[in-house]
Amino acid sequence: MNNKVKKVVLAYSGGLDSSVIVRWLIETYGCEVITLTGDVGQKQELDGLKEKAVATGAAKAYVEDLKDEFVSDFVFPALRANAIYEGRYLLGTSLARPIVARRQIEIAHKEGADAVCHGATGKGNDQVRFEMTYMALDPGIKIISAWKDENWTFNSRESMIDYAEKYNIPIKMTKKNPYSEDRNLLHISHEGGVLEDLWAEPPEEMFVMSVSPEKAPDRATCVEITFEEGNPVAVDGQAMNPAQLLDHMNTLAGDNGIGRVDMVENRFVGMKSRGVYETPGGTALWSAHRAMETITMDREVMLIRDSIMPRYAQIIYNGFWYSPEREMIQKMIDESQKNVTGTVRLKLYKGNCIPVGVKAPVSLYSEALATFEADEVYNQKDATGFIRLNALRLKMQALLKK
Repeated sequence: MNNKVKKVVLAYSGGLDSSVIVRWLIETYGCEVITLTGDVGQKQELDGLKEKAVATGAAKAYVEDLKDEFVSDFVFPALRANAIYEGRYLLGTSLARPIVARRQIEIAHKEGADAVCHGATGKGNDQVRFEMTYMALDPGIKIISAWKDENWTFNSRESMIDYAEKYNIPIKMTKKNPYSEDRNLLHISHEGGVLEDLWAEPPEEMFVMSVSPEKAPDRATCVEITFEEGNPVAVDGQAMNPAQLLDHMNTLAGDNGIGRVDMVENRFVGMKSRGVYETPGGTALWSAHRAMETITMDREVMLIRDSIMPRYAQIIYNGFWYSPEREMIQKMIDESQKNVTGTVRLKLYKGNCIPVGVKAPVSLYSEALATFEADEVYNQKDATGFIRLNALRLKMQALLKK
């Protein structure tokens, strides 16, 4: 028995890992366990979790509504950057872990706990995201990473299912359906099980937030999204708070088969892993935001922002939300968004987000300049010298080759 830990705050989702860990912590450390379930949009998955945690042995169970904070302080900053990891992943899980870990630290301080715990495996990214946040916000707190703990005896999810059955711990996962799922307002991820076979197509019954494009309506859904300084603030003229807006867009986009991604990504720890993601509302907002920027951002500012986006996305994916480099880049990105205000009209149709209209109170687009008709604004002959000057170095290279 290890008595060095007196009280621990556990990140508790009610899934297989965290359900087993409540009992494991009590048996292994003889400590008091307090669970934290951060509501970042798991919907019905939260039903009964508080009672379940206490029934499993937790001394106290927190279930806290973090949805608005999650969207406004984590999702929207990434949206302002158009952040996409490896060209496809909209960082749903990556953005949710830091806010839960931060709240764990706050509750640990409130309850006088000397440790925090998570159930992320030693093979994945979440262990890094949790522990980086713990260390950034409280360098002195003890961290129990169950899967890496010397007292951890489980070597597979099947062995954990056996343990749960032994202690009558109710779990959703079964040996026949061993999917690992993580849901929040931005997305739901699916990993493991049949998905570990890269040649196997994801089964349709697995999907939760979206219909297949084949089953989506045969008629497009049009929606208008209004932005202020890079943040979506209204849909079809109706102002909404951040969580309401993203939830509403999830419904609209999900019903039109939007936001499914099946990819093999590079984890921070060095291995490749397959993930299937549903990010319906986020995908539509990213498309609309990009369209909004086309008439409100300066060309060179956009080029610099876009060039740094992959690094920004990687920083978030790798768990460095509370790093000085992320905060520095965020300030630059937010400066670029000051004029990204206006409205975008989108068509949602069978998996596609198609911008079909854009307007802004402060627009860099000039119909008088862009027209192919007769105009008195732009002297086309000026382009002759422009081209000659830009071609000068190319001509010199050609002469040298001769």
